[in-house]
Amino acid sequence: MLNMPGPVAAYFAAEETKDAEKLSLCFIEDGMVHDEGRDYRGRGAIRQWKQEADKKYQYVLLPLDAQAAGNEVTVRARLTGNFEGSPLEVNHIFKLSSNKIASLEIRS
Repeated sequence: MLNMPGPVAAYFAAEETKDAEKLSLCFIEDGMVHDEGRDYRGRGAIRQWKQEADKKYQYVLLPLDAQAAGNEVTVRARLTGNFEGSPLEVNHIFKLSSNKIASLEIRS
């Protein structure tokens, strides 16, 4: 298990069980996710983004490495699933605030 701050560890635990509600609760009320060129703001939008991504790609996410600097945490992870280029390694760049995730940017 990688050493990650609580909110990031909770995010990946919810990701593993494909629980969109628990995953959205890892974020501050007006948290933001940037993925595939789009922004999703607020817990409702984040929950919907997660549900749609799970349905569309049917993927497994394996964290490989975690680095923290101040309130920013970068987790390198391998995505394996139903999409072109699988498997793919991507960075999850989290910004934390008040023991929650303020923002997440996913980029390859």
